[in-house]
Parts: sequence; C-alpha cells; structure tokens
Amino acid sequence: MEIRTLRYFLAVARDENMTRAAESLHVTQPTLSKAIKSLEEELGQKLFTRQSFSIKLTDEGFLLRNRAEDLVTMADKIEQEFLALDDITGGDIYFGLAESYQISYLAREINSFKKLYPDLRYHITSGDTSQVAEKLDKGLLDFVVLAEMPDTSKYESLIFPETDSWGVVMPADVPLAQKESITVDDLAGLPLFCSG
Repeated sequence: MEIRTLRYFLAVARDENMTRAAESLHVTQPTLSKAIKSLEEELGQKLFTRQSFSIKLTDEGFLLRNRAEDLVTMADKIEQEFLALDDITGGDIYFGLAESYQISYLAREINSFKKLYPDLRYHITSGDTSQVAEKLDKGLLDFVVLAEMPDTSKYESLIFPETDSWGVVMPADVPLAQKESITVDDLAGLPLFCSG
C-alpha cells in the first residue's frame, strides 16, 4: 500500500466524485479508478458504493479513511521535518489541544515565540484528552495540552498556573440550583450532557 494511493483514496472520499478527485490530483480518471480498484483488491474489501452521480464510503471505507488520514499526515510531517533540518528558525510545530481555558497561556507563548521565529508555522488540532494523547503517541503531534494529569512515565510535562473551573447549567426550579456549590456526588445518577 503506497502513500500516493492513500492520497488518491482520500481525494475520492473527500470529493465523492471520481472526475473531481482526478482533476484535483492532476491525474486521469482511468488512472485514479485503477488505483482505487487495486486498493480494494489489495484489502479484499469494497471501499465505495457507486451511485449514479457520486460515490460514498462503505463502513470499511470509513475505517480506512481514518487510518489513511493519520498515515498521510505522518508522511507529510516526516517530509517537512527533513526539509527543515538545516533551518532551525523555520518549520512546523504541531499542537493538540484538549478543551481547557488554560489554552490562553499557550496562545500568549506562541505569540511571543512567533516574534523570535517568524518562519515557524503552527498547526493546531483540538480534541478530547484521549484523542490528542493518541496522536502524540503516534508522532502526529509535538505538544499537547491536556485537561488532566498526564502519564508521567510516558511524557515530560509542565503544569499550567491555574486550573479550569467547571459548572452545571440547569433550570432554576431544580433542587440543585438552590445549593451554593455542587460536588460530583450531587451529580451521581443524574442524566448529564457534558463535554468529552
């Protein structure tokens, strides 16, 4: 399985149209069709369902799309790192950010850093703690901001100077609304909608 073929696959998945994907990739439609058919044969799975004017991913196609995005991102990152070896003032830094108010500290530091190294490019991905930690483990990210303590046996870490405050939004007539503060025990057993 080649990275080029995965790029072809991702373009078709994105455009949902073989002609448009071929145009965006600057290849002929027969070349693209042959590459997709070869990929399906290699994996032994149908990746797309063909309809009259579009094509859609199958369940197996969705699985491959998620993995292919990671692989293509990793290949791009490796290429960029090698291109930037001789230029320590430029290059790319990849951040993964879990939901946290503390990101404002990081934003200020990036702003200061940009003044010292204007040729650095910053790429920011958001997600929950497990999503960004997984990308860090795969080498897709350089730094992450987590909303919980990291595994110190795996990561070097710094603690932000403040902690996030969490709250509960509820109707005024709910008995919990009369309390001055709420603990986790107060919420046990209640149906909640919360951030991941």
